Amino acid sequence: MSKPEKFKITHKGESEECIECQDKEFCDEVCIHFDAVAKAKSKMPELDTLFSLAELFKMFGDTTRIRIMCALFENELCVCDLAEILGMGQSAVSHQLRLLRTANLVKVRREGKSSFYSLDDEHIQKIYTMGLEHILEERK
Repeated sequence: MSKPEKFKITHKGESEECIECQDKEFCDEVCIHFDAVAKAKSKMPELDTLFSLAELFKMFGDTTRIRIMCALFENELCVCDLAEILGMGQSAVSHQLRLLRTANLVKVRREGKSSFYSLDDEHIQKIYTMGLEHILEERK
C-alpha cells in the first residue's frame, strides 16, 4: 500500500498497521487489520464472477422486467398475456423478454405459433422474494 508523504506509519502489532494522517480533514487514523483483510480477500469470488453477478442484478434494476418476472411466478405466459398484464405493447414486452432470456432468467417454450415464457429456475423467485422482504422490512 503506497502512502502519501503526509502519513506516519505506526506498527501496533503483527496483524495490524495504523497510519496517522496529518491531514485532519481527511482522517485521524486509518488502521489496516491484515488478518481481516486476508480473510475477506480469500472469500471474495473472482472478478469475472462478480461481473456476472452485477449483470444479473442489473436485470432486476428495471421495473418492467421485475413486473414480467413477477407475472411469471404463477405460470408460463405468452407475450400477448404479458402485454395485457403490463398494459404495454407486445414489441416492448418482447424486447424485455429478450434481455431476460439472454440473462438466463426466463426460458421460452414454443407451441405452434405461440411462444410461452417461464422463469428459468426457482432462484429467480428467491432473489425477488428476498429483495422484496428487504424493501418491506426497511419500511417498518
